[in-house]
Amino acid sequence: MERNRNDATSMQQLLEQIRDSAASSGQVSVASILHSVGERSFGPVVLLAGLITIAPLIGDIPGVPTILGTLVVLTLGQLLFRRHSIWLPAWVSQRSVPQEKLLKGVDWLQKPARFLDRWTGPRLVFLVDGPGLYVMAIICMLVAMAMPAMEVVPFSANGAGAALITFGLAIVARDGLLAIVATSLTLLTGWLVLTGLTG
Repeated sequence: MERNRNDATSMQQLLEQIRDSAASSGQVSVASILHSVGERSFGPVVLLAGLITIAPLIGDIPGVPTILGTLVVLTLGQLLFRRHSIWLPAWVSQRSVPQEKLLKGVDWLQKPARFLDRWTGPRLVFLVDGPGLYVMAIICMLVAMAMPAMEVVPFSANGAGAALITFGLAIVARDGLLAIVATSLTLLTGWLVLTGLTG
């Protein structure tokens, strides 16, 4: 995957780009957030979807996990078909969140972002480049497709959000060790969802 020179390489950079998208008052659309993080930035979009899923006041809004899951599926589907930029249908790109809630979520995420950025960096790069990247994309799409069901299983969407954050950060930081952690989170979340639906 080719990187744009403006692509975020850390969670803190991504959060700053998201804050830039909320410069205007009122509602902040998915399209404006996507524009701020870069329309060629597949990794940051996955990371962003995970961040919003677990952020207080945003991820708890009914329907948000489903919209974010759709965003991830559409985004990574285009990565698999080797598109060089991300296209979204209007019904996704025009959805919006209140600016106040978005900024509060970004502020809440600053501290964990600083912590994670200290412990991430290029490691086991072969797991996040070439074939490894496409394997991660497929796993992320499976997580995203399960997100509508997670809305009825308490706290399971948070597990999906954590997995997407870890996958997204693995792509952004080119950290293969994080990719292994993300896969483990995915398996745990899948087990929780299945238990919740069948229990």
